[in-house]
Amino acid sequence: MVRPYAVKGKKRRKREDKYERVEEADEAEEASEPEETEASQPEDVNKGAMVEKQNNGNEGEEKVGNPIELEGIPITPVELSTKNGPGAIFILERASLEVAKVGKTYQLLNSDDHSNFLRKNNRDPGLYRPDIVHQALLMVLDSPINKAGKLRNVYVRTAAGVLIEIKPHVRIPRTFKRFCGVMLQLLQKLSISAVGKREKLMRVIKNPVTQYLPVNSRKIGFSYSSEKLVSIQNYVAAAENNRDFVFVVGAMAHGKVETDYTDDFISISGYPLSAAFCISMICQALAGKWDIL
Repeated sequence: MVRPYAVKGKKRRKREDKYERVEEADEAEEASEPEETEASQPEDVNKGAMVEKQNNGNEGEEKVGNPIELEGIPITPVELSTKNGPGAIFILERASLEVAKVGKTYQLLNSDDHSNFLRKNNRDPGLYRPDIVHQALLMVLDSPINKAGKLRNVYVRTAAGVLIEIKPHVRIPRTFKRFCGVMLQLLQKLSISAVGKREKLMRVIKNPVTQYLPVNSRKIGFSYSSEKLVSIQNYVAAAENNRDFVFVVGAMAHGKVETDYTDDFISISGYPLSAAFCISMICQALAGKWDIL
């Protein structure tokens, strides 16, 4: 008996027709999508719309709508009381937190993942280091002075001038990839709230930062280039006990912090230190001054 090859060929033709219909559907779907014309040019959200929304203060937040909620940042309240004496505030200046459109998505630029993109757009990849901010925030939020309720607040000011307020009881993501995702959503939505609560754990606020600082506070800037080299333990111990401390630390890869609101400008080591290690030395000195074990 001869095998009916015609039936086999017929099934094969039907299968091919099916594939052709799928390909036609995919082509029709691709044709319906709008063409991306900005992929080759970095669209800086910080310098454009973000700065405009930031200058409007609360009006910018109302335009965006309800703040987003992230399960990765649960709230763990710590009682902050001025009755226990003075506290500390940290300001991270010139932080590298810049959002741009890479391909079809917005991403937080960093030197590891976007080196080719940055070079194509005549940018120095070495300057895009959001990991410095990540390490510094982990160091200050994990410090004993924060656990003891002595940390008043943390402020981050980006290189583009965007000012961010971070509550002391927020838990920053441990992994760098997750941190980049949180910062990306923060810069786009302007605020992040705790799950099931209305409190904003992180938010973009209006400049200048001096309006949020205590009146009777000592503002200290840090830089390796400062000619005033001191021991941070002795420096903090000799300070007045009834004044809050405001520490201004640079969160960039190169350069120095230049501000007009600091009362003193010091260096705590004869060697250049990372922002995270500088913060750890400050927290240890404060813990010794306030007898925090």
